[in-house]
Amino acid sequence: MTEFITVPSVAGLGAVVLIFIAAVVVYFVFSSIIRRTQADGEEETKRSGVLRACRGSAVLFLVILGVFLTYMLLIEHPHPAFDFANDHDKWAIKLWQISVIAQVSYVGVRIIQALLQLYVQRVAEQMRGSFYSRLLSQTGWLVSLAVYLLGALMALDVLGVSITPLVAGLGIGGIAVALAVQPTLSNLFSGISLVSEGALNEGDFIELDGGPSGFVVGVSWRSTKILDRFNNLIMIPNTVLMESVMTNYYSDSMEMTVLVECGVSYGSDLEQVESVSLEVANQVIEEVDEAVADFEPVVRFNNFGESNIDFVIVMRAEDRVGSFVVRHEMMKRIHARFDSEGIEINYPVRKLVAPSPIPIEGLQHDSEATKEVGDNGHASDP
Repeated sequence: MTEFITVPSVAGLGAVVLIFIAAVVVYFVFSSIIRRTQADGEEETKRSGVLRACRGSAVLFLVILGVFLTYMLLIEHPHPAFDFANDHDKWAIKLWQISVIAQVSYVGVRIIQALLQLYVQRVAEQMRGSFYSRLLSQTGWLVSLAVYLLGALMALDVLGVSITPLVAGLGIGGIAVALAVQPTLSNLFSGISLVSEGALNEGDFIELDGGPSGFVVGVSWRSTKILDRFNNLIMIPNTVLMESVMTNYYSDSMEMTVLVECGVSYGSDLEQVESVSLEVANQVIEEVDEAVADFEPVVRFNNFGESNIDFVIVMRAEDRVGSFVVRHEMMKRIHARFDSEGIEINYPVRKLVAPSPIPIEGLQHDSEATKEVGDNGHASDP
């Protein structure tokens, strides 16, 4: 019995016991911090995901460390009962190194995913849509794959497998794959850039310069889907959006300026036209829900046209759809009011100016004179 109880064995056993106790303490400390953060509020609850990832990994690391030290203690023990552990210390060290690499890779992936989820949740609070979270979730597996691939290469190096040819092959293969999927990757990162910059959100009305327009209904890793005014679904590659001039009518504010163009005849009283137009515009603002109530309408004469003196009524609608309603109501009411006030909106009219014609009396006199000459025999009849 005394052969088992030696100073190195007692010290090693004490170290192993301390490590397992430390694992238990670490678990309860992390659990206490997680419970406290969850009680502090929703924002701290989101951060607890990172703590959970660290808690399990730290405890697992300490447990594996305890098992490794126990095995190394058995190797150093002189008792014949532990001879089975001899001559395997190199493999034990390699397994320990591989386990550390696996744990670090696992912890790295968990922390990256937790931080990514926390970032997505914060961004989602500032945006009206969840496109950004979906795009980042689609790229999360790429990050995880890269971390695990790096860990696998390090593990092969520990086992004595030369990774130089593998790295070279992966480099050449990576270049080939990158060239093959270049359009896909371009669309993916273009979509992330568009959404991360706040340029696109669900329900936004966008219009491309010289291209289609409509409401954004989806942003995927390859394309952006919009619904045009004819209820047709249009798929636009994300790179096209990045390279085009795009107008987002719902970017910072959904309110939109409405310009109602009109014209009155040159004989109209412009003061009366301005007064009546403002009165009608204020009525539309009061009665039409889509009009912005705190916006003061403006009337501006801007052109001497061919048939009318042109002017514009400036109003504001709550959104893109509301602008059509406001313009519709304004045109109906301004037409009816001008008709009742006797203000004329001319049809297209052109005034043609021609040279003065020869008087008819002069033509008759010349004809009679010519006839008289003919009768006297001095000239023939015309």
